[in-house]
Amino acid sequence: METKVILDTLWVLITAMLVFFMNLGFAMVESGFNRAKNCVNILSKNFIVFAVSSLGFLVLGWGLMFGDGSPFIGLKGLFFLNGADNSPAVGDAYKGVYSAISWTGVPLLAKFFFQLVFCGTAATIVSGAVAERIKYKSFIFFSFILAVFIYPIVGHWIWGGGWLSQLGMFDFAGSTVVHSVGGWAALAGIIVLGPRFGKYTKDGKINPIVGHNMSIATIGVFVLWLGWFGFNPGSTMAADPMAISHVLMTTNTAAIAATLSSTIISWIILGKPDLGMTLNGCLAGLVAVTAPCAFVSVGSSLIIGAIGGILVVLAVIGFDRIKIDDPVGALSVHLVNGVFGTLAVGLFAQDKITGVATGNGLFFGGGVKLLSAQVIGILVPGVFVFGLSFLVWSLIKATVGIRVSLQEEIEGLDIGEHGNSAYPEFLTRKPIYSLGVVAEAATPVKVQQSLTQEAR
Repeated sequence: METKVILDTLWVLITAMLVFFMNLGFAMVESGFNRAKNCVNILSKNFIVFAVSSLGFLVLGWGLMFGDGSPFIGLKGLFFLNGADNSPAVGDAYKGVYSAISWTGVPLLAKFFFQLVFCGTAATIVSGAVAERIKYKSFIFFSFILAVFIYPIVGHWIWGGGWLSQLGMFDFAGSTVVHSVGGWAALAGIIVLGPRFGKYTKDGKINPIVGHNMSIATIGVFVLWLGWFGFNPGSTMAADPMAISHVLMTTNTAAIAATLSSTIISWIILGKPDLGMTLNGCLAGLVAVTAPCAFVSVGSSLIIGAIGGILVVLAVIGFDRIKIDDPVGALSVHLVNGVFGTLAVGLFAQDKITGVATGNGLFFGGGVKLLSAQVIGILVPGVFVFGLSFLVWSLIKATVGIRVSLQEEIEGLDIGEHGNSAYPEFLTRKPIYSLGVVAEAATPVKVQQSLTQEAR
């Protein structure tokens, strides 16, 4: 096997492992942003979702996404990697059925594993958005359907040689394929589920429900930031020194710009530099640059990241005002900035900046041709994923049920769904619910005051 194939394979597999490691980051961010009484549930969902989505993608999803077929769906090589792809690594001994991904010369199993971890990322985005009130089994059912059908169909349109790629739509590492798909599916789930008990009062007041561990959330974002250096540069699927260096720089530049812009805008609007907004800001910048990272300059990535950081703060506030209860800000990070990142290709792309012929974006003299394709690539997948996800969520609700009981929600999903607690040794705060208003009464200080009064 030639040296280039060996080096390319090592690069693809190492970056795929980094993307897999992002599962830890999501678990930490989501558990930190939610309450202690639901910590085990969040961790368990983030752990099992990778196994469930991997099974679905292995059984059928991969073939639907990359199998040769129509512009709308893969029709060959559907079950358990049934076929070869005619890449240089496998030679001409097999008739290829995955021609859409034959452009990279690494072995078929390396291609599969890299795409598998992307599918797992899309599925885990949903977890945080529907947190603290969804039935464990219902989340598992939906994750499997997302991985086996919903995600692969959109992936085929864009990465599998389907009609959107033929139209001239570009999404280098998945602002739409991964992040918007996960975001649209999450939005449908939130609507079917409804908000958490006590989040909104009848008079329209918004009750903040704060996360229990910002330390672990911060560490989680660092893990995700690191993982993105596999997510974006790894999507070259070849050890091309110039391309991976360029993509790494645009990725990091967008992240730092969004971290700063989200901090500043939250400071202006909220009066304080909110850490949660800063953390989500960093992630927003990473999502926003995921589609255009190989098609724009480092300078453009700075602008894209800065806009993404502002958008996430405004979106978090906006979703709350319209009573869309998203405990971790997943919609603001992945959906809003997935849409913006895809649009950014049509605005900021510079033809062949890393060797890929995209044409120029609107701001670089390319007119609206590329921008129009990007808009279609936002709208059609959005309607498809949201509509199908809403139907699936509704069917799950009508059959096995989708939401835990009110008592279980109040007591916490850790005990009700899993029978254990993340922090069994500590006195946790017990929320009191009265007329839809949340009050924290049993804090350690108040408990101590009560014990002191009784002793007297």
